[in-house]
This record gives sequence, C-alpha cells and structure tokens, in this order.
Amino acid sequence: MTKDKEKIEWYHDFIDRDYKPGEDEIIALYYFDKADEVSVDDTIGRLASESSIGTWTTLETLDDRIFGMRGRAFSNTDDMVKISYPLILWEMNNVPQLMSGIAGNIFGMKAVKSLRLVDATLPLDYVKSFKGPNMGTEAIKKIFKRKEGPLLACVPKPKIGMTVEQHCQVAWDAWTGGVDLIKDDENLTSQSFNKFQARVEEMAKTRDKAEKETGDIKDALINVTAETKEMEKRTKLIHDHGFRYFMIDVVTTGFSAVQTLREVAGDLDMAIHAHRAMHATFTKHYTHGISMYFLAKLMRLIGLDNLHIGTVVGKLDSPKQDVIDMKNLLLDQEITESDGRKLKQSWGSIKGTLPVASGGLHPGVLPEVMTVYNTSDMILQVGGGIHGHPDGTHAGAKASVQALEAWREDISLEDKAKSAPELAKALGKWGYIRPI
Repeated sequence: MTKDKEKIEWYHDFIDRDYKPGEDEIIALYYFDKADEVSVDDTIGRLASESSIGTWTTLETLDDRIFGMRGRAFSNTDDMVKISYPLILWEMNNVPQLMSGIAGNIFGMKAVKSLRLVDATLPLDYVKSFKGPNMGTEAIKKIFKRKEGPLLACVPKPKIGMTVEQHCQVAWDAWTGGVDLIKDDENLTSQSFNKFQARVEEMAKTRDKAEKETGDIKDALINVTAETKEMEKRTKLIHDHGFRYFMIDVVTTGFSAVQTLREVAGDLDMAIHAHRAMHATFTKHYTHGISMYFLAKLMRLIGLDNLHIGTVVGKLDSPKQDVIDMKNLLLDQEITESDGRKLKQSWGSIKGTLPVASGGLHPGVLPEVMTVYNTSDMILQVGGGIHGHPDGTHAGAKASVQALEAWREDISLEDKAKSAPELAKALGKWGYIRPI
C-alpha cells in the first residue's frame, strides 16, 4: 500500500453509511464543493476526521476508546453531508469550543474549494447546559406591561456623528411619537462627540420625561460593545440608570463575550438586544461560511432576547423563506427536519427569542412585514423611515404607529391615512417602495 493510499483509506474510516445516530449526538449538516483531485468519499471522510479526532495520517497513539469518539459521515449526496459526533467530544455551555470543532480547521482544508455549515442538531442534554434568554418573548409583558407586541424601535439617524444632546432630542421626538425603544446603531459606542456615560445619563432623564408625557413605558437599546470587562462596566451603568435592556454587536464581540454578558444580564435581570453586524461576511453566500439560520440558533442557545433576522422588504439581503425559517427557529419549541437544509431541534425549556425586522423599513411596508412574520412576538425597527418623514421624527414615529394600527384593524393604509395625516404624508413620500 502506498503512503498516499494509506492516507485516503484512513479518512474512509470516518464514513459509516449504516450508522444510526442516537438522540444524544450532535449532527452537523454541511454543503461542500470538493477539490478536483479528490473524490466525494475522500472529502467527507476528511471533514468527519478533522472536525473530531483525526488528522492527516494514521496514529500509533489512537486506541479503541478514542476511535469510538470519531465523527461519522453517515449520509451524503454529491455536495451535502451529515456528520454525527458523540456528545462526549463537547464541553457543555461552551459555544467557542463547539465552533472550533464543527466550524474550525475543516474550512481551511485543501480538499474543499468551499464549505458551508448549514445547520446542526444540538441534543437536549447539550441545550440544557445553557440558560437561554433571560426574558425573550416575555419582555413584552415583563418590561412593557403589555399583553402582546409588536414592539416598535427606532434608531436615531444619522447613525453616528450626533452629540448626546442631538441624540436625546431625536429620542424624545420618537418616544413621544409612540416608539417603545430607542436603539443605538452598531457603530455608536463611546466616541468623543457622544460619550457613553453622558449618553446613558441624559437618555435616562429623557426617558423619564417621555414616560411622564405619554404614560407609557419606554426603554433603550444602548450599545455596550467594547472589550469584555468594559462591556460589563457599561452594562452595570445602564442598569443603574433604570434601563432593562442593553445591546451588543454579537458577531464582532465574539461568542465568549456574549456568553459572559448573558451571565451579567441574568444577575441584573436585564434583556439583551443582539445586533448582527458583520454576519454577512460569512453568512451571505450560500456556498461558503456559516448560515445565518445556524447563527440564530446559537444566539437563542446562548440567551439573546432579541435578534435581527431581516425584513424581506427592506434594504438588506433577507430572502422570505429564510426570514420565516429563522422566525420559527427563534419562537417555536420544536423544529422538524425539512427541505434538506434544516435539521430537527428541541429547545426544552429554553425561552423564545424575539425576532427583529430592521433595515430600510418605513410606514408603507410595515403591514407587509407583519404579514410575512405572522406573529406579534417581534420587534419592528424603523430608522430612516421615521426620521425622513417630511414633518420630522415625531410625525414619522406617529406615522409608523398608525401603520401598525391599520394592520391590527385589518384595513388598508389608504383607508387609515384618511384619518391619519402623518401616515398620509409618509405614503406621499415613500409609497410602498422597497429600498435597495
């Protein structure tokens, strides 16, 4: 046997098409485009080996016990493969370690031109090691004392560059116009023109005035994104000023930091708003990277209370079925395997995560978004579609509220606009356009 032949046959030891995975195993689903010089079996064997116990050659240190822990490619087509992994390979409550295995070195292998982690079933024993969201869908009742949503959020625009005073004025206009939540955008943290502590302090005063003015509960999604210890300090500051929510850029800060902040949220009885900035660097192309669907699964697992998943009708790439699938993933307790790209998932007692529709929304498309989502357990986030209103932010907020009222009343926006002048002006400017 040649040395090259020995390497290939070693990788084939990680293929077992007769294998039936148990309920306690992690099962990962991959799309792959193999290199020209290797076969399908050579490729899937390498993926199962390198993501579990194997390496490029046979090992004298390998015994039967360790060999029994190997990943097994047990089902495949010419470009898709399912690989099962015994739970003993994985540390509980450790997402970074999980991703170092199922989304680690295998992405750099020469045997694949491209590779995509499409989904993975996480067994219930593994899921139970995580706390999940502190509030999740219950935030609507616990924080806002309302029977149902949706919640309406607003990002002060321009997204960056405003002073604390300008930011708070925009927040006042939006809050008093009917918005529930004011949200920092992803790149506003603590710049010289808008320092974090000053923003928190002044936003708290503005919130108190808005609540007194409107009689409604108001909150904010203030962005704590920074080095992890600094994020802990910032979260405590937000809490001490009476806010129940805070926001993290969950991809740029990383899984470890997000898990740490979930512990902080639990200690302070707060909810976390997850902005997914940077996700498209690895989720956008369907032939490489990690699916947004699986990223959403990890965010619910870790315990994020809100998560952006797309609008279908807005400016960001978000195909309709993808958005619906992620909405179901975040809200349902049982997910069944379907369409060859989504695996089953049981959530046990893990709470649901509120899906967030954000990016290019305005009053003319809000009822359509609500129809796509088909749930009131969600957050609608409108930025330019509020601040771009011909009469300013306060009127833009009122127009958005009026559009949601039309959806609840099951009447057309045109009919609603007859008695809602702010909505009428919004329709006059934007109509029903879908921003690109």
